[in-house]
Amino acid sequence: MTHPLIARLETDLGWPRLRSMEEVEAFTARPGAHCLFIPGDPARNLETADAAVVLPELVMTFQRAFDAAVVDEAIEAALRERTRALRTPGFLFYHEGRYLGAIEKIRDWGDYTTRIPQILGLASA
Repeated sequence: MTHPLIARLETDLGWPRLRSMEEVEAFTARPGAHCLFIPGDPARNLETADAAVVLPELVMTFQRAFDAAVVDEAIEAALRERTRALRTPGFLFYHEGRYLGAIEKIRDWGDYTTRIPQILGLASA
């Protein structure tokens, strides 16, 4: 059973759920910047629901400088291992197929507004 706040990302906002590493690669290879939301287990991690509320706000705050997708639990562990972003919830940032970095766990709003431009800036480095 998907947590209602995570389900909302798909049903109300139209974010895709990525169920395979091939889907991750196809989504992140598209033009522009992308954020993958790794929820973790919402029953065990109360921050998961918070992250599901925070990420849409970040997409709007950054004026859609990046789009977003939800990572399915079936591939969460493999993707966390691949990126070394092991703690959940996590926001993984990519630019045209290149992994840029992650923000793990819930942070203060100021941390997001500082770190996201830094991470996205790595795309031009």
